[in-house]
Amino acid sequence: MASVRVPGFAVAVNGLHFANAFPPSAIRRFKLGNIATLDIGDAANGLCGGMSFTTADLHRAGLQPPPDLAPPRPDTQAYRYIVDRQIASFDDGRVPLRFYSLMSPTRPEREPTVAIVLGRIGVDRHSRSWVMIHEEWPRIRADLDAGHLSMLGLVRVVGLDPQLLGHNHQVVAYGYDLDGSQLVIRICDPNWPGDDTITIALDLSREREAAAAVWSKPDASLACFFRIPYTPTDPIVFR
Repeated sequence: MASVRVPGFAVAVNGLHFANAFPPSAIRRFKLGNIATLDIGDAANGLCGGMSFTTADLHRAGLQPPPDLAPPRPDTQAYRYIVDRQIASFDDGRVPLRFYSLMSPTRPEREPTVAIVLGRIGVDRHSRSWVMIHEEWPRIRADLDAGHLSMLGLVRVVGLDPQLLGHNHQVVAYGYDLDGSQLVIRICDPNWPGDDTITIALDLSREREAAAAVWSKPDASLACFFRIPYTPTDPIVFR
């Protein structure tokens, strides 16, 4: 059995101590090509990506998060920093587009034989299980094995309506346990501050079956997960 944790990271110590619940102010708009326009910064959409990136920034800089149990007010530098990191978490629109692709109800539930052939000519017809097991988990594992936190996008809804994008979620992976084909990813979730029991479980042997990732929190189902690109920034406002 392999058990890996990012050195020096503990959810109760290094995660932000306030929950992902912000007032409806300081809204910014972000255009997703021709698909949709998202409003960022209100309580309905949340700032999970910004909080996850901020958590990683602080840990990488060797800084402790502020002790506050309430989110920063919209007129503060800390709030503006988190909003800026939320925008950065979208990777110039590529991350919302990845969410939208993996949300698609036209994506096959089980891996079709023809998907590999189609992939060679740039046509993505892989199932969500195949994507998690063969594309995204190796990237996430590489981060964690190197001692780095890994940003994850959690696809929590399936549908073609772009307005459903706001139901998805971003979290931080800080470790994993692997026993044979049984994988458990350890998660720091902005919606559940201080909770170090949150996990995502996946049987890596079920690559050709319907998506079978299990999120330990019961507030939403989990259709798929993927690695979100992360570039650190100096969290100077927290120094």
